[in-house]
Amino acid sequence: MIETIIILVAIAFIIAGILAYPNLIANRRKKFKKRPFLPLWNAVIENNLPIYSRLSKSDRQRLQGHIQVFLAEKQFIGCSGLQVTEEMKLTIAAIACLLLLNERGEYFPKLRSILIYPSTYFATATTRTGNYVVEEKRVARLGESWTNDQLILSWEQVQQDTRNWQDGRNVVLHEFAHQLDQEDGLAEGVPILPRKSDYAIWRQVMTAAYQQLCQDVQQGRKTVIDSYGTMNPAEFFAVATETFFEKSYQLQQQHPALYQLLQNYYQLDPVHL
Repeated sequence: MIETIIILVAIAFIIAGILAYPNLIANRRKKFKKRPFLPLWNAVIENNLPIYSRLSKSDRQRLQGHIQVFLAEKQFIGCSGLQVTEEMKLTIAAIACLLLLNERGEYFPKLRSILIYPSTYFATATTRTGNYVVEEKRVARLGESWTNDQLILSWEQVQQDTRNWQDGRNVVLHEFAHQLDQEDGLAEGVPILPRKSDYAIWRQVMTAAYQQLCQDVQQGRKTVIDSYGTMNPAEFFAVATETFFEKSYQLQQQHPALYQLLQNYYQLDPVHL
């Protein structure tokens, strides 16, 4: 009898802890957001994130709060001898947190570590070339988003992207868009949306834009969205995100429905900043 009571009490404590955990996380994050945002940090972000100075005061404050949480909760690891600097952390955090202005309350929850290489790095890729035949080869890469707890970036590429903000290519935006897509455990170009009714609209607009891109690329027509987006719907979402932030006016003109969809999702209108 006593053992049963002890077990029931233990279960009750566990359930109470589970129920209280979200509130504990939320309160902790509120404290992070109230930390002073150093003037030097502001200068670094202004220098490395061209869109930052065009944000409204309230959006800049929200972004700063998200950056504080991001820096507190994520681990940055230098690879191949790279020493991670404060500038690296701030630059990556600022660009990644642009995707969080919709206040969904999550901070890439599966992500724990960001691995930073000095430049292009090599990874082993496996491909099936026939029945029971698997080929391994070394592939040069600039970034990767894994479905478990890691994301990889080339710092040289990050720097290049910050200097060429309007070229429609940004490895940080791309890989963190994959993180949003992978939150539900799948990489299919559909992030978690606020309402069930949003999914039908998302699939309709994204599918139409994806098919249009595939058709345009196949027929050799120039496209505002990078042709890499034809790889699959997951890559299309990541590439469309890059285009939304970096070639917003062109995207709005050529794909107004897609622009509106991403504007609603990210809660930002880059055209009118």
